[in-house]
Amino acid sequence: MRKAILHLKKSDPVMRGIIERIGPCRMKFGEPVFHSLAEAIIYQQLNGRAAETIFNRFAALAGNPLTPEGILKLTPEQMRSVGLSQQKSSYLRDMGERAHRGELDFSRLGKMSENEVIEHLTQVKGVGVWTAHMFLMFTLRRPNILPVGDFGVRMAMHKHYLEKKALKLRPSKTTKRTDGKTAKKTVKPQIILPKPDEMEKIARGWEPYRSIACWYLWQSLDTKTIG
Repeated sequence: MRKAILHLKKSDPVMRGIIERIGPCRMKFGEPVFHSLAEAIIYQQLNGRAAETIFNRFAALAGNPLTPEGILKLTPEQMRSVGLSQQKSSYLRDMGERAHRGELDFSRLGKMSENEVIEHLTQVKGVGVWTAHMFLMFTLRRPNILPVGDFGVRMAMHKHYLEKKALKLRPSKTTKRTDGKTAKKTVKPQIILPKPDEMEKIARGWEPYRSIACWYLWQSLDTKTIG
């Protein structure tokens, strides 16, 4: 990790400032197993506390760690009883069935390329590219992932790399005051989040440690000293 931090600080002055304010990188990793992906599905589109409550209730029924057999033994009514939506229940059941048939094989993921992992995981209903990117970063521990569809990363890039530029270029408009005189009023720039090609350009200097840089971007949105 030390090597990654030194590289990021040396290659990007903006990232260096973020790192110095956040402090040491404390990325938490899971194991690249069935349980981790099932947990990711449960947590999708929920705030942390609600997701944790539903997950704990579900694991109490299905077993902890989660397994294909533990999920497939549950009825739809049991899955709904812990707070899972019908849609998420169907995602978990599809994942369990695919793993049971051998179509979803976690033992092979470590030897796959990034694109192969994404293709393998997204065969499961409810698992999109974003979830696959999170799995690559936080379970397979791939150091150079750039999740271009992540809202937090896009927002942090806008805040730290694009907002100041937009402020310099923002137009002004002439308004008439109550005393009849005119005054210029600065127009607040619209927030336009970067698209994938722009994100790739910003992150070019971070390689091969884009995952670590993205962790710092997420943290920067929660840190009051950055603004």
